[in-house]
Amino acid sequence: MMSSTEKSTMPRQVNMDQVKMSENKKQSKQEIIVTGFGGQGIVLAGRILGMAAALKDDKESTLVQSYGPESRGGACCAQVVISDAVIQYPYILAPDILICMSHTAYEKYRESVKPGGVLLTDKDLVQPEGDRDYFAIPATRMAEELGRKMMANIIMVGFATAVTELVSKEAAVYAVTTSVPKGTEEMNIKAFDKGYDYGKSLLKGRAQKVFGKTGARQ
Repeated sequence: MMSSTEKSTMPRQVNMDQVKMSENKKQSKQEIIVTGFGGQGIVLAGRILGMAAALKDDKESTLVQSYGPESRGGACCAQVVISDAVIQYPYILAPDILICMSHTAYEKYRESVKPGGVLLTDKDLVQPEGDRDYFAIPATRMAEELGRKMMANIIMVGFATAVTELVSKEAAVYAVTTSVPKGTEEMNIKAFDKGYDYGKSLLKGRAQKVFGKTGARQ
């Protein structure tokens, strides 16, 4: 129920990304922050993830949203908690998953991610620093190629669904189709699939790269 508060035979190390995602999926509670600037559809992205979990994956979820001084162009954040049990506290201090769609948002929240947490970014808008691992997709550019820049958030939802397995693909697709304006369902599902396929391809590429290094050492 969503609150209204606004396997392989490869060597083990080949699947470390998938193992990390599976461990996240098995946790009884996941805390997610989706952040960027107003006008990117940040809150809608958070709402879709929460709805997917609550309406189709049989989990509890809450959504808390916040805006900066300007709703469009200012800082924007959606805090989503997904749990197998009743959620007692909907606010997030240290997310398990941080999704950043602007560099300013990344700068604000990057230190808050839990150790071992997952960072997802818009490749063209966020430039992570240091040697921290992260997953990036050119969501805004891909949306522009589809002729709908405003669908970058849906592409990011698809990407996050593939990489983190936070919610099932079926649940996410259902939440997308019931959340977007009538008549835009098909194009939004196309955007979702673009992000989802990119995420799966990225994970596969990482696994193959590690497998290649492992094979070379044997």
